Amino acid sequence: MVRNTAREIAVHLAYELSFTDKTAAELAEERLTKEYFETLREEDEIYSEVPGGKQTEYIRGVVEGVAQHAPELDEFISRYARGWSFERIPLVASAIMRVAMYEVLYCDDIPNSVAINEAVEIAKKYETPETVKFINGILGSFVRSEITNE
Repeated sequence: MVRNTAREIAVHLAYELSFTDKTAAELAEERLTKEYFETLREEDEIYSEVPGGKQTEYIRGVVEGVAQHAPELDEFISRYARGWSFERIPLVASAIMRVAMYEVLYCDDIPNSVAINEAVEIAKKYETPETVKFINGILGSFVRSEITNE
């Protein structure tokens, strides 16, 4: 499994955190199994291959990190979503931005441009073109304003 597929799975789990009572660790434990992937294999090709050890570690780390830092990440989204209240932002879009912002802030091995580009590519699969532009704008403004080494 390649990193961009693992990232998309992390977005799915970050999205699911928006409406479950499970912790991120519980959700990852339940969802990152061969049995779970088999149930979704026909529905979405990203579930055709169960993540290996390194990718499972990445997915767990991102999902748990997004959950742990959700208030901080949501504050950044709200700050840069000028003219939009956080409640109006689609849940998928907020999950995509949370994952990208978490990677920018806490994953030193992932270049900021990669985190943003991958977020935009994932958004193209799930959101309207207008929402994709919105996500790209927020993430670009976030990196330019908050990350001093860019």
